[in-house]
Amino acid sequence: SDVTFVVGREQQKVFAHRCVLACRCQAFRGMLGQGLAGSEDHPDSIPPQGPFILGNVQPEVFLAVIEFLYTNSVTLNSHIALEVLTSSVEYGLQDLCKLCVKFIKDTLSVEQVCEALQAAVTYGQADLQQHCLAFIEGCTAAAVRTQGFHELSDVVLAQVLRSDRLAVDELDLVQAVREWAHVSSAVLERPVPEVAALPVQELRLPLLAPSELATLESHNQRDLLIPVESIAAAWRSHALRKGSGVPSRLCRPRRGTRPRDHHRHLDPHAK
Repeated sequence: SDVTFVVGREQQKVFAHRCVLACRCQAFRGMLGQGLAGSEDHPDSIPPQGPFILGNVQPEVFLAVIEFLYTNSVTLNSHIALEVLTSSVEYGLQDLCKLCVKFIKDTLSVEQVCEALQAAVTYGQADLQQHCLAFIEGCTAAAVRTQGFHELSDVVLAQVLRSDRLAVDELDLVQAVREWAHVSSAVLERPVPEVAALPVQELRLPLLAPSELATLESHNQRDLLIPVESIAAAWRSHALRKGSGVPSRLCRPRRGTRPRDHHRHLDPHAK
């Protein structure tokens, strides 16, 4: 080998060949000095001697990238697949990215699905994004209790909440969003109403019965999770026996919504 990387907090040494890395990956070509010493493009260039310090990547993840560069295949497991996906995007390795997406889809679990969805949105992987959302729709009650759910961004959480096919009751979904908001508030050091402003717009409060709405209003006085206007609109829909002044999507029961007597009044086609 003629190049050394010092990887991760463990400072593990990884040895490789400049010519292989430079030929297979433009990002490495730039890192190693825009070409090899004495090359036709850069006859006078002298590549950096290294070693190259990569402190923010796990050795196992970096070794998977190196394996791909040498063999055009990769050995993955559920512990590193998402991080290898991240590295594949950072290094511009589209084929490695495809291999990671396929592995993640084939091995997706409840514990990992929200983290995978966040990565799919972040890296523009539409196919993986749709796959993860469909997975969440099938096991929503379990998915909202995972650490990955609490780490979703507000944009991605709002996207999940727009689905009609979530297999969970609205009351449980409100509680899950409340728990997510308190975690996000602590992590981002911002008020609960501020971090939750986008997702709470997708909560379907008119689906709740009057007694449930009254309890929700009481809880809301402590953390102001939901804007007063949204709760008032839900009460108005009860008073008028229709979804008056509320977007129609907020009156549609989800796949997991428990039936309530007043739901028949929310259906614009009901007689």
